[in-house]
Amino acid sequence: MHVLFAAPAYKPAYRYGGPVISVSRTAESLVAKGTRVTVFTTDSNLDRSLDVPIGRPVVVDGVEVWYFRRADALQKSLRFVPYLSRSVGFLYAPAMRSALDAIVPTVDVVHTQGAFVYPTFAAARAAFRHRVPLCYHQRGAYNPDSLRFRSAKKGLYIAAVERPIMRRAARLVALTEFEASSFRALGIETPIRIIPNGVDLEPLRSGSAERAGDRWGIPASAHVVLFLGRLHPNKGADRLLEAFGRLVPADPDARLVLAGPDEWNRAEELRAAVARLPAGSVIVTGMVDASDKADLLARADLFCLPSRGEGFSMSVLEALASGTPAVISPECHFDEVEAAGAGRVVSSEPAALARALEELLADPEERRAMGARGRALAESRYTWDRVADETLAMYDEVRSESGRGSRCA
Repeated sequence: MHVLFAAPAYKPAYRYGGPVISVSRTAESLVAKGTRVTVFTTDSNLDRSLDVPIGRPVVVDGVEVWYFRRADALQKSLRFVPYLSRSVGFLYAPAMRSALDAIVPTVDVVHTQGAFVYPTFAAARAAFRHRVPLCYHQRGAYNPDSLRFRSAKKGLYIAAVERPIMRRAARLVALTEFEASSFRALGIETPIRIIPNGVDLEPLRSGSAERAGDRWGIPASAHVVLFLGRLHPNKGADRLLEAFGRLVPADPDARLVLAGPDEWNRAEELRAAVARLPAGSVIVTGMVDASDKADLLARADLFCLPSRGEGFSMSVLEALASGTPAVISPECHFDEVEAAGAGRVVSSEPAALARALEELLADPEERRAMGARGRALAESRYTWDRVADETLAMYDEVRSESGRGSRCA
């Protein structure tokens, strides 16, 4: 089977956040099961451009990837287009259209990875032109909390572009039941397949406390609360800072680590908030690589994501896989964390958040038990092998319905 992924960004565009990890690991897992995957994407790395070959195939960890140059000047002129973020934009890549017309007739399924971007629009239109089944993945774009952000532009674009595509797709792909309900709230009746993200289950790391201490000056005795994600208004770092300010008087040894790219140029705002807290109690690392991220997750006593809206957070899954208890907001839509006893789902209102953090930091035995349960949850339900199997089953369904056969054909 040959599948085409159309994605706004692909590794090594890690500044783009969790979707780059989830899309690339899905592709790699499919390849490991004998599926040929070709990815069409852009050179975007949020506010930067990747240094990659343009307009020709390159192999990235076993996956054939085509990067296309985005036309920033034209993007700026298309003010009617709703943006995924201030620096992402529509990602118009003019060379992509003709390349799609060359490759789409040769593939069995087209699978788009996100809304409000040109790669999804262009790949969907090519799939329709060449009568290839389309699987449409929203990746959190239609979460009501996300739709409230620049709602007027998004509403116009959904009506004019995204809704017609969704209605003609063979399958809509949701990460969670909540995400499936957000499709239905748009009045779309296309069949939906729920396939969660996965996570890599690496052996638990040793020496993380020492490496994190050396790298960021974290004392061995400190209680560490970790925020891992883009510094975007929706992610709730501002709420966590206020909650942490309430926690510090009761736990002077506590440290808050904010790790992730500064997508919205919030460094000055964050510095002002940090300056009101005890010196050295907040550590802002910026973007971290995979090794540093693993050390921070292993070192943290608690992971916290008080988000205003998530599709299916990769950082929550990574915390579970690392054995780190998670404190998350209801808007993360990951109730299994609390149901499995792997953490708490609490209001992101700072007072409530501070109480939950304080209670768990005072109970090391409960934290250890939560961490073990979180690791078991990740291992039982969220492996990439399982995600690949569920994705292949969906492809078999849409190919059979379209008369293109099954993966064994």
